[in-house]
Amino acid sequence: MKQQIVLIGLPGAGKTTVGGLVAETLGCPFVDIDAVIVRRMQMPVSRIFAELGEARFRAVEREAVNDALAAAPSVIVPGGGWAAQEGNLAPVRATAFVVYLKCMVTTAAKRVEGDSRPLMLDENPLDTMRKLLLEREPWYRQADVEVKNDMRTAQQTAADIVVLARQQAGW
Repeated sequence: MKQQIVLIGLPGAGKTTVGGLVAETLGCPFVDIDAVIVRRMQMPVSRIFAELGEARFRAVEREAVNDALAAAPSVIVPGGGWAAQEGNLAPVRATAFVVYLKCMVTTAAKRVEGDSRPLMLDENPLDTMRKLLLEREPWYRQADVEVKNDMRTAQQTAADIVVLARQQAGW
């Protein structure tokens, strides 16, 4: 059995919403890595990026994911860029069931509209999302499975992930 479930994908793919539902269904903890970082650093992610830089944020993010992976079985949701950082994804796949929560860039951009996410503060969120997908999708595709999250409810998507986790990861 793979001990953890890790959801990866673009900002706005629904990782947090779906991840919470998956954890609830499986009766295990839900770990939102951005929330862990905010607690540890005592400042919002946007401020961490602005004051300490993306490199510092990514280091803290990597540490938070590693801590979550070492804890009790849970559903872990890192930020959208975590999987695309060299050296993060490969070792995780050995012990975690990694799910690429896939959605169209138009859907993701619409979902994050008005957000304060550091990489989405651009004047054109759709162009930013296209760029992020181009950069990150080769990493995302290394997941154990892809689950589309566009034309379905969060509950339907979570139910699919639970079935896949039970079939393929022994949950």
